Amino acid sequence: MKVKKWIVVLFVATLTVVACKVNPFTGQKNLNFVSNDQLFSASFQQYDAFLDSSNVVTGTAESRMVKRVGDKIKTAAERYLNANGYQGFLDDFRFEYNLVKDDQVNAFAMPGGKTVVYTGILPITQDETGLAVVMGHEVAHALADHGAQRMSAAQVQQVVGGVGAAALSGKSQQTQQIFAQAYGIGTQLGVMLPFSRSHESEADGIGLTLMAIAGYNPDEAADLWRRMQQNSGGASTPQFLSTHPSNQTRINNLEAWAPEAKAEARKYGVTSFQ
Repeated sequence: MKVKKWIVVLFVATLTVVACKVNPFTGQKNLNFVSNDQLFSASFQQYDAFLDSSNVVTGTAESRMVKRVGDKIKTAAERYLNANGYQGFLDDFRFEYNLVKDDQVNAFAMPGGKTVVYTGILPITQDETGLAVVMGHEVAHALADHGAQRMSAAQVQQVVGGVGAAALSGKSQQTQQIFAQAYGIGTQLGVMLPFSRSHESEADGIGLTLMAIAGYNPDEAADLWRRMQQNSGGASTPQFLSTHPSNQTRINNLEAWAPEAKAEARKYGVTSFQ
């Protein structure tokens, strides 16, 4: 029994060390043992099913703006990736951008690049540059494989939890319950939520770079998040309990990172921004 436990522990440790994929925007190795083949096909099917059950807006100035911004962000990503030795990185992606009539103040990009913007966010984005902040961020999640990383981390969390429970199988039921509760709360607050917040901050940074290379002014990103903060009435979940950084943390980061995004854009001949 002990041998089996150590085999599982060794398996998890090995995955953590070797099952990594380099993020082309940060140069960092990230835990990821979910392949594009595994993830993208299901993602594309879910996206199509979502559109079938949603009120997709077409033929309007706003819907055309969503597609225009998406295409510019994609082109910026291609320019960056090709210039940094990642030719072919996007071969499996199937970018698509749709506007959906819904009052939610939200947008999302699925693994593989299929993206949705809700009409409810447009009064806050206000214009094309504000929309580029949002879409740059969401597309960045897809480009950085954040969905696959979260799935990988959740699988490791589940396996390690199972190992711990098995190790306590001879203990009292109370001891097992205490472990289950402590492990669940501890890994959620200490690992999974910070992991998610790091993804959000990473997507903010990548999104700034992409929007700048696409010709949009990254200085506008902090203003967009000020409007988001105002729209929420200032209410927010404490950061340590949230999947996202606080609005003020994001504003501070975006202000600090905007000059770097402009400097990166200049490498691609982009010297003026809308």
